Amino acid sequence: MSRARRITIVGGGLAGPLLACLLADDGHDVMILEQRGDPRKAGYEGGRSINLALSARGLEALDRIGLKEQVLDEAVPMKGRMMHDREGKKAFSAYSIIPGEAINSVSRGGLNCTLLDAAESRNNVKVHFGVECSIDVEAASVTWTNNDGTADTREADLIVGADGAGSAVREAMAETGSITASTDFIDSGYKELAIPPGPDGSFLLEDDALHIWPRGRYMMIALPNADGSFTCTCFWPLKGEASFEQVDSPEVIMDFFKTHFADAVALMPQLVEDYQANPVGPLGTVRCSAYHLGGTAVLIGDAAHAIVPFFGQGMNAAFQDCLRLADALRNHADLPAALVDYDRTQRPDGESIAEFSLENFIEMRDKTASALFRLRQRIRKRLNRMFPKLYVPRYNLVSFTTIPYANIRRHMAFRQVMLAGMLLGIAGVLALITLGIRGTI
Repeated sequence: MSRARRITIVGGGLAGPLLACLLADDGHDVMILEQRGDPRKAGYEGGRSINLALSARGLEALDRIGLKEQVLDEAVPMKGRMMHDREGKKAFSAYSIIPGEAINSVSRGGLNCTLLDAAESRNNVKVHFGVECSIDVEAASVTWTNNDGTADTREADLIVGADGAGSAVREAMAETGSITASTDFIDSGYKELAIPPGPDGSFLLEDDALHIWPRGRYMMIALPNADGSFTCTCFWPLKGEASFEQVDSPEVIMDFFKTHFADAVALMPQLVEDYQANPVGPLGTVRCSAYHLGGTAVLIGDAAHAIVPFFGQGMNAAFQDCLRLADALRNHADLPAALVDYDRTQRPDGESIAEFSLENFIEMRDKTASALFRLRQRIRKRLNRMFPKLYVPRYNLVSFTTIPYANIRRHMAFRQVMLAGMLLGIAGVLALITLGIRGTI
């Protein structure tokens, strides 16, 4: 066990307070600085999807701080995907052949408040809200302005950037010239809509599925909430045909949805109002040449590797970062060595889940409506049933195990080569048989 350290976490979203719990339990002196107000008092100011997919990696982290069962009690399990075609016909595809395996729809705001409560319940954690920070990453020093105009400075051993895709800590690290960072935006954005609960509080769609309306270049998804509602998210091009730029007036909005998402329209009484009121958010991937700066600063979650939200792994990857960072700090007395160890494991994982998420975007948007895609899915599940130890689909490895993403990526590349070799071998045998038959005629 390394000595207790003073650690400042910039960012009080999901990853920040979870990491604070882990570090406090190991005896560290932790302070969280959050730019926004306290969501438990002022309400959650998400600006993003109000529910998220929680799976094995996130559950492992919550279990470590004693919150797994509490969070699962408030979650809605989703056992598979429900595809909706243009005629309103539905097709369900289970995520797993193993009974009980599901991903869990959880409230982002509710989970954030639960994690903040857990962090503040530790005596060695302090949280400050509504503060603007000036960060010196090389000195591990943060100065912030309080609501009354006074300034405070905290000298620490380590600064953790848990401040999201637009991370100020990452920017400060890049300004030293020691790391490079970039954000690559895709040409699609997202907008949130809602399907309210029925008059009796019931779900108006199947509540055990993630619903998808795949339409080629654009799609809509819906995740269930515990109150009987669904959070819908449109992922459309920003410009051009069938884009947010084109679908703008009340008449065009209604016509577009009646044409492409007809079975959903009747369930969305506030469709036009919600569409016009809710902003379009960008989608992109953050890449960093390193996740740490010497022994004084380190990045976790979206600050290190923001990803597009098409594998349901953003929160899970961030929570796994928290576990690995806490483990590295526990295992190394030397801070630089701890951060090198963390970077060595988590950066390959961050790069791998970023690629998986982009690939899954194409799959969800373009392929799930295809009969050929569904046939391939059935073949994969058949192989999984026949060889449950040897053939596990990538989605299941990512969602239902804690195997490092980078290991899964290498495994998938190897499996592709092996399958291609097997197919070539089978083709060769068939060719020889055919030639042999012809030779006897």
